[in-house]
Amino acid sequence: MTTNALKQLQRREFMRRSSALALAGSAAPWALSLAGIGEAAAAAAPGDYKALVCVFLYGGNDYANTVIPYDAASYNSYANIRQTIATPRDQLAATALSPSVALAGGRQMALAPQMGKLKAIFDAGRLGVLFNVGTLMQPTTLAQYKAASVPLPPKLFSHNDQQSVWQSSLPEGSTSGWGGRMGDQFLAANGNATFTCINVSGNAVFMAGQQAVQYQLSSSGAVAINGISRPLFGSQACADALRSLITADRSHWMEQELNRVVSRSVSAQSIVNGALASLPALATPFDSSSGLSSQLQMVAKLIAARSTLGASRQVFFVSIGGFDLHDFLPTQHPGLLSTINDALASFYDATVELGVADKVTSFTASDFGRTLTSNGDGSDHGWGSHHMVMGGAVQGGRFYGTLPSATLGGPEDVGQGRLLPSTSVDQLAATLATWMGVSASELPRVLPQISGYSQRDLGFFG
Repeated sequence: MTTNALKQLQRREFMRRSSALALAGSAAPWALSLAGIGEAAAAAAPGDYKALVCVFLYGGNDYANTVIPYDAASYNSYANIRQTIATPRDQLAATALSPSVALAGGRQMALAPQMGKLKAIFDAGRLGVLFNVGTLMQPTTLAQYKAASVPLPPKLFSHNDQQSVWQSSLPEGSTSGWGGRMGDQFLAANGNATFTCINVSGNAVFMAGQQAVQYQLSSSGAVAINGISRPLFGSQACADALRSLITADRSHWMEQELNRVVSRSVSAQSIVNGALASLPALATPFDSSSGLSSQLQMVAKLIAARSTLGASRQVFFVSIGGFDLHDFLPTQHPGLLSTINDALASFYDATVELGVADKVTSFTASDFGRTLTSNGDGSDHGWGSHHMVMGGAVQGGRFYGTLPSATLGGPEDVGQGRLLPSTSVDQLAATLATWMGVSASELPRVLPQISGYSQRDLGFFG
């Protein structure tokens, strides 16, 4: 191997490892997460824009108190099982759902009482409810689960492991997620590849691709690199000297790569903050006291700045925690659902204001669902869960997937009302990826396990 070839190999390996380092944890310097991206030359096609927004509910959302049985028979079964943590039926009348396609057997469902704004979006046909979605390695029956005759997600009911499988389709320790791998497909379509995958809540494997690396910023905007954003030790000359040191060309290939990454981060900060500063204020109100609302407001601003950022396809990630409610479910869960209700409704209204409602799709995700049974004041770790998908392109006002029975020992109960998923995360992801423009031939690159599913489109885009 020649010296030049060796240097090129070392340089590529350094870039690959830098990308992996950026995923090591939320404490990693955000600037380093820009490593390994080559700027695409192609400009975004005018008017051709789509964005996907993942809203992750950390801790495992309680599905049974989010989308609640409402017909008398199903509700009575639910209430008899949940007892002290069941939502009273008389609180559900205002959020009872009337889908365009009725459920079999006269069954009815309601959203939690705190989700009235999302109920209105459902009624307007722009929000759909997905039943019993969860992590799977392949289609799995209850008999196969009990016999352990098919591969199962590793370490079921574990927070870290199931967060990883949800976000990456791979065990904990994976260095890429399906949101990032989707972003890989669109790097060349964006005028500035840096802004393909944007995380407003820290760090998540969901947003890391094989080439695309998540660009992290806060709900206030791009985070400045300390020491060069203002006078250092009271001296602008010191700040300028530091900037020169960390961005200047170097002779050693490792120094070159590090300084190139830092230079790009400085440039990205300038582009983002400049783009945001030039925007007119959004008329849509967001709750500034809510972290989730503030994150989604920033996403809305970045979407408004898409032309300046050179974006044609973007994937975003926001999150909210607090859902691991083994205790205090009746007092704490309603507040979390109210936060989601207000934040998602404001975000949808903002996309309408910006004229891009049909170009932006949001969906909820979580570690897992929880047990249908009560442990007294809460619920325990489960598996499948109900989720929502929202946007102007969504064929809403409908339910998708298979509604589980509101009983214990049913055909999808693996114990204590833990649901064996009837719809896999991979099927949900494939539907979203196809809408974004990922071709059928490229879909296995985004979702390596999708070949095991005959149904790859859940139909909520029509």
